[in-house]
Amino acid sequence: MRSRSSSENVYATAKQGWRARAASAVSGRARARRHARLFALTGVTPDSRILDVGCGRLGLRRHAPGHDVTGVDRVPRPDYPGPFVQADVLQGLPFADGEFELAYCSSVIEHVAIDDRAAFAAELRRVAHGWYVQTPAFSFPLEPHALLPFAHWLPLALRRPYWRLGVAGEWEQIDLLRRAEMARLFGEPVAERAGPLVKSWISVGSARDPQTRPALGAATLSRDGTAALVPASRGGRAA
Repeated sequence: MRSRSSSENVYATAKQGWRARAASAVSGRARARRHARLFALTGVTPDSRILDVGCGRLGLRRHAPGHDVTGVDRVPRPDYPGPFVQADVLQGLPFADGEFELAYCSSVIEHVAIDDRAAFAAELRRVAHGWYVQTPAFSFPLEPHALLPFAHWLPLALRRPYWRLGVAGEWEQIDLLRRAEMARLFGEPVAERAGPLVKSWISVGSARDPQTRPALGAATLSRDGTAALVPASRGGRAA
């Protein structure tokens, strides 16, 4: 599992060029819109304890500096601006059951090996009463790490040499998630759309009331950059 290296610029470690610069700008705006809705979707308050899993250097604290956020990452983060624990989710987190109100995990689960994802999800659900998990959608035609069209749809034998043409640099096997897998791991996801296409999946759940979040339906980003929920029956079936 690879952690986010920078919340200010998720392409900071990518090969620099026009693709990385453009993607960084688009990604930054999308994250800002997404986080504007985060607390309305989850119901957490500034007093709620939040665990940011795979926090990187700043993570959720960039968007919620006044909230009670604890970062956790596999690698040291000496400049993290708040409580921090170095730990591997798959080895077990050093927290009690339900110690946090919310486990927040953005663009991390796709880096976890497929066979390890159920254990990863179970550990997030163990330490928090609720969860907010976001991941790029398999159905979106642009692979978001290498910024290569259709790369994630190719078999590994073709994907690996093609990867060298992208911005990601070092090869990493990243398996993007379909809707059904997100639903199995974290509950029925919300679809975040760019126009008619599902760009990412967001699962918001509660261990206390697991039936409340699946009814949210699909989230659509409008042209003015706002986001709105539409009924699940209109959310499409892209995976």
